[in-house]
Amino acid sequence: MKILITRHGQTNWNVLGKIQGQTDIELNENGKKQAKEISEYIRNENIELIITSPLKRAKETAEIVNKTLNVCIIEDERLMERCFGEYEGLTKEDRLKLKERNPEINDIWNYNKNISFNTMEIMHDFCKRVYEFLEEIIKKYSDKIIPL
Repeated sequence: MKILITRHGQTNWNVLGKIQGQTDIELNENGKKQAKEISEYIRNENIELIITSPLKRAKETAEIVNKTLNVCIIEDERLMERCFGEYEGLTKEDRLKLKERNPEINDIWNYNKNISFNTMEIMHDFCKRVYEFLEEIIKKYSDKIIPL
């Protein structure tokens, strides 16, 4: 099995430095161009299947890439970005202010601390769904080349 991890193309929120999480943002024109570039880069990889998050930016990236590959696309919610709850949409400046008021937010990525911060998905839950997804595709598609 060979897994090619591919990030979605750029969105306007990427440009603005906003936390996207599971907020369903579409690709911007540059993101569409990036997706076309990805498709050219992986065109000779003998890819047989694409698995994508159901979020618009990921699906659109997969669909643009698939214009070159013409393979089956499967959506899986376990590939969605981590949910940042009420913090989605915050800019870098907003995050700095938040960190000043709540220094413990610096540990949101620390697996061992596994902190619960308001409506944000905790690290153990996030990792669990991703690991379950990976275990399943290793069993199901061990003979395939898959871009995620």
